[in-house]
Formats: sequence, C-alpha cells, structure tokens
Amino acid sequence: MPLTDTFVKQVKHKGAAIGERYADGGGMYLRVKAPGKYWRMDYRFNGKAKTLALGVYPAVSLAKARQRRDKARELLAEGTDPSVAKRTEKLTNAAEAANTFEAVAREFHANKASGWSASYAERWLRIMEKDLFPYLGKHPIASIKARDLLHALKRVEDRGVIETAHTLRQCAGQVFRFAVQTSRCESNPAPDLHGALRPVVTQSMAAVLEPKKVGELMRAINGYAGQPITRAALLLSALLFQRPGNIRAMEWAWVDLDHSMLTIPARDMKRKLQEKLNGRPHFVPLAAQALEALGQVRPLTGHGRYVFPSIRTGERPMSENTVNAALRRLGFTTDEMTAHGFRAMARTVMAEQLHGIEADVIEAQLAHGKSGPLGAAYDRAEFMDKRKAMMQRWADYLDKLAAGAEIIQFKAA
Repeated sequence: MPLTDTFVKQVKHKGAAIGERYADGGGMYLRVKAPGKYWRMDYRFNGKAKTLALGVYPAVSLAKARQRRDKARELLAEGTDPSVAKRTEKLTNAAEAANTFEAVAREFHANKASGWSASYAERWLRIMEKDLFPYLGKHPIASIKARDLLHALKRVEDRGVIETAHTLRQCAGQVFRFAVQTSRCESNPAPDLHGALRPVVTQSMAAVLEPKKVGELMRAINGYAGQPITRAALLLSALLFQRPGNIRAMEWAWVDLDHSMLTIPARDMKRKLQEKLNGRPHFVPLAAQALEALGQVRPLTGHGRYVFPSIRTGERPMSENTVNAALRRLGFTTDEMTAHGFRAMARTVMAEQLHGIEADVIEAQLAHGKSGPLGAAYDRAEFMDKRKAMMQRWADYLDKLAAGAEIIQFKAA
C-alpha cells in the first residue's frame, strides 16, 4: 500500500545495518536509518539497475518525493537517465551560482582595474556595490533582461542622480559584454536601454566669453591686491589656460625659463592610467608675459617644490579653492567665472577673435582629444612652432584687452 504522511512521520529505525525499506509505488521507497529518513527510487536504464536519490525527509515531504519520482519516470519514458539529468541540473545550478551578475562584475573589475586609475577603479566598484549589486547581484547574469536592468537604474534615477544612473548603465554594459565574451550569457541588454533614462542636463563651467568682459577680468587680475602668489596663479590661469589642478600643482621642475617651456609630466595629466604611465608629457609654450610672471614668483617660491605652494605649508600646493576665492574677491560671481572657466574663455575667444589659428592647435594646447587628421601631430614637440606663436599672440591679445583696445562686441544673432 502507498505510504501516508502519518506513517512517514512516526516510523522509527529498528536497528538494521542497511536500514528499513518501505515501498510507496513506482519504484519509490523510504529508507529509514539511524541518521534519518531517505527517499529513493529504483529503476532500470539500458538494462542496468540504478538508484536515484529523491531527497531527505522532512525537508522533502512525501508529496514532493512523489513529484520527483513522477518527473524521473517521465524522463525514463523519453529515454533519458534521470540520474544523469539530475547531475546535469546540479552542475548547471552551480555554474549559475558562480556566474551571478555580481560574480561576473567583480571578475571583470579584477581583470581591468590594473589598467585603470586607482580612483576610477574604486568609484566603479563602489557605485556597483551601492546601486546594482543589491538588486541584480545574486541573479544569474544570463537570466537578467533589459527590464530588470532598467528597474534597477530607475531606482537610482528616482533619487535624482541622473548622471550616476547613466554611468551605471555603461558599467553594466561593460559587465554584460564581458559575460558574452566569456560565454556566460548570450546578449548585452544595456544598449537596448539607450534613451530609456532621463537625459543628463550638463551645466557648462562659468566663463567670461566676451572680449569686453575679458578686458575687465584682466584689469582686475592686474590690480589684484591680495597675495602676489595668488595674483600670479590668476594671471597664469589666463595665459596658459591649463586645467586648474595643473596650474595650482605646478612644480618648478616643470618650468624651463631658458627655453620658454612648461612640461607637465604624463602622470600629472588627466589621462587613462596607461597613458599616464607611458604617454608623452604635455608641452605648454611660455609667452613673454608668462615668463615675466614666473620670474616675479621665483624669488618667493623658487626654493621649494611648487610654484604656488600652500600658504600654510610649502609641502603641498595651493588649495583648489584659492583661485575661485580670488575671483570672488575680484567681484566675479560663480555664475560669471571659475578657475576652470579660463579654458573655455581661451578656446572661445581665440576661435572667434584671433583669426587664422587652427582649431586643432587650440585643442592640442588644451590637451583635449584631437579632432582632425593632423591633430595628434600637434602634440609632438617638433610641431611646436604654431603653438608657440599662438600662445604669444594670445598673451598679447589679453594685454590689448586689458588696455581697452581691440574690443569687438558680439552682435545678436
């Protein structure tokens, strides 16, 4: 007779070494031993007697054991060995557990981090741990669809950090692409979400872009009554239009007054790690006005490492807020001008007012990616003539604007 739940619950081991066997039908039986109660099924496949483990009571109930038996009998009817099917399923589940989104993401990060900057590698993993792993991390990567990824990204978007949501979509895309390449999933759902998130509204750095206003700014800098080192930092920000971090952290070792050249090492540029390690330095020709400004500062700071050291300690460069604070002191609000705005000022005013200067020459001096076929050539030392001429022409133009000459107002479109 078939077993009952009551019998299975109450039956006790009677001491037999191999345990007691109680049949339920269809080859299934309950084996009762001292350690516990075990569901088994005897069957034949290709003429060979075999036994299939169906589970342990009470974790697997009588009803559940019967379901597993019936499934095994269906496989037998189809010509499949249920023991082989069970082993395959177990391996598949183990593979899925090892190939969760989080596991693959961490493997990708471990493979790539050595080629990234330390800060980028740390931020990449941090935002994944915060915003994607809690929702997708435990899912097999092959099971994740576009809607699942979108749902996780929308949680981030709903917090108002739109740019982070877009960054996460890109990071997730890297993980899925890696999973496709390593045969852990068939497709990358991230590209399908292009346009599904709210757009990032970029806000340009405030910058003075009209010649008349540039003249006012230069007169204000020339008349700056604060620290002479700060005044020089303001002036060289305008003359050299390099990134604020490169201005404030400028080292005397980079400055060659005899050859009128500032050489910023590759490691200190805003570049990918590989380019920091193996790239060329960035050359900044020094116009006569820049040489004069540096010459005035040298007696004050030339004994130390930095051109613009911290007022508190010469062991560190000037604070990143110093130039911005000086601009506020000069009367330029955060909506009018920032330390980073000197770059936009130079790029825009030169392009619109100093005719004959090629855009690629400006971009090369800004250390931007080059747009034209000859762009990369402008970043090599042997193509310095145009850049030297441009830097001197720009410095002379700033002097004329400061003097109130050559002011050309933009006409309304």
